[in-house]
Amino acid sequence: MGDLSQDLENIADGIRARLAAKHAAREAALPLSRDVIRYAANAIRAVHRREFHRAEELLRQAEAVLRQAEQGLTAHPDIFHAGWIQDAQKEYAEGHLTLALVAGRPVPRPEDLGVGDAAYLNGLGEAAGEVRRYLLDTLRRGDVESCEPLLAVMDEIYGQLVTMDYPDAITGGLRRTTDMVRGVLEKTRGDLTVAARQRQLEERLAAFQERLGAE
Repeated sequence: MGDLSQDLENIADGIRARLAAKHAAREAALPLSRDVIRYAANAIRAVHRREFHRAEELLRQAEAVLRQAEQGLTAHPDIFHAGWIQDAQKEYAEGHLTLALVAGRPVPRPEDLGVGDAAYLNGLGEAAGEVRRYLLDTLRRGDVESCEPLLAVMDEIYGQLVTMDYPDAITGGLRRTTDMVRGVLEKTRGDLTVAARQRQLEERLAAFQERLGAE
């Protein structure tokens, strides 16, 4: 019984040490993942303000913190894949994709950003929603012509996402994101159609009033 007690004690000591290390790694990485999300969100806000250089700086800060969080979990893959690192990757990808899509820059690949495919695809879907927001701001300024390319970007994103017919366990719930993109795409197309028709009517009315004035 003495040997058994000592064996169990040794086993328990080893388990406690490993669990303590895992807990410490989790507690260190969790706030870092929140910082990544905050930096990415602020970068997206900067994009909407057309402060592209500021967005780039915030995304560089997000990348540094994300890599730090990932490195701290190298020895703990179960914690790494618990979900919140993937959420941070998604927000980071969304920031980069929003900047690229709005500024007309080349779209970065998942390997360029160092994020997983599922995080990238969901970030791409979320970026479509940010493109809608940017489009509406553009529309409110009366720049209808610039809105058509943005709508085409959203349409292309949806066209690619809808082809990813894999279980949600693999894609990180992409089906829900794709449904969201379809909804905002249809709504945006309707908004833009109404705005274009209104502009046509205004132009015809202005032309009519000009003819009346000439007579």
